[in-house]
Amino acid sequence: MVIKDVLEQLANQDTHQPSIKILRKGKDYKVIVLGFKKGMILKEHSTPIPAKLVVIEGKVNYKEVDKALVLDKFDELDISVDVIHAVEALEDSICFLIQGA
Repeated sequence: MVIKDVLEQLANQDTHQPSIKILRKGKDYKVIVLGFKKGMILKEHSTPIPAKLVVIEGKVNYKEVDKALVLDKFDELDISVDVIHAVEALEDSICFLIQGA
């Protein structure tokens, strides 16, 4: 019940950090659930492996140094290796981050 756990954690926390939990992990991949309240930001970072961000609920703003893209429910975006990026929730949101093969 990972998604429910993320939603419960968001409802009960006072921090401004997204709730992050692993949904599934294998040798060459990981599926992560990201839960955001409106206004929460996943700070700038990069990924050493290819990744895909999929919005399951809500709306987020994906930001790189020279671009920003609003992703709505069911939108998806490939995230390139070593590109610095951040994600800001424009609404309460749930996303999957799929890393690896």
